Amino acid sequence: MNVLATADEMRRWTVQRKAAGESVGLVPTMGYLHEAHLSLVDLAKRASGAVVVSVFVNPTQFGPGEDYEAYPRDEERDLRLCRERGVAAVYLPPVSEMYPEGYATYVEVEGLGDQLCGASRPGHFRGVCTVVSKLFNAVQPDVAVFGRKDAQQARILERMTSDLQFGIRIVLGDTLREHDGLAMSSRNVRLSREHRAQAPALYRGLRDALRLFERGERSASEIVRAARERIERDAPGGDVEYVELVDWNTLAPVTSIERTALLALAVRFGPVRLIDNVLLEV
Repeated sequence: MNVLATADEMRRWTVQRKAAGESVGLVPTMGYLHEAHLSLVDLAKRASGAVVVSVFVNPTQFGPGEDYEAYPRDEERDLRLCRERGVAAVYLPPVSEMYPEGYATYVEVEGLGDQLCGASRPGHFRGVCTVVSKLFNAVQPDVAVFGRKDAQQARILERMTSDLQFGIRIVLGDTLREHDGLAMSSRNVRLSREHRAQAPALYRGLRDALRLFERGERSASEIVRAARERIERDAPGGDVEYVELVDWNTLAPVTSIERTALLALAVRFGPVRLIDNVLLEV
């Protein structure tokens, strides 16, 4: 397994693999890998010949007062897990490589980032789009794999990839969950014991809303209410940032479900912000 630190090294590696007739798949991560990340690696292996995992905690997608410094990191463990999973290369650039002194160029998708997480995290998706564009340029993959847990991010990156004509196929992997339903996330390790016990309420709220939808309810307000009530009852230590129902394609709020919609939520437990979602498919 190759470990590469610069865009030039990464591009040379890709050129060599493609010259040998292989396609290249990319799994962008911020490290502290867990089984959900590794499931995306497996998906990338099925969709391409050689898999690259990028590990980079991107400072431009963290706002003031957010957890950039506290974000969990374990480079040695990440490399071991990638090696064991059959990853061909890890792209591990330092901040100085991604954002050298004087850096002044950013990428932004208009409209899709104005609500949900974008409403409370201004500039977040600009940072995400910028770093993923840079990863695409360095790795030059044929396929890129992202998780559905970050559903708004996935939709924005699909739009960016199409609008900027990267020519990269985007594949979305399903959300993996712990035994009690909590969506796997690197941030889960920062939950206190009390908050970890309450956090599965997020998924229970989504399941309550999904059952209501499956029984024929189409009112957004009723579906949102079902999810919020469960979370507020079962997770008193959580601060609900939002529970919203939006159109899956446009991410615009809906009042009634007439086509596939996304029920998404964000809840803070102390300094830890968790997100989750479920698709309501018509």
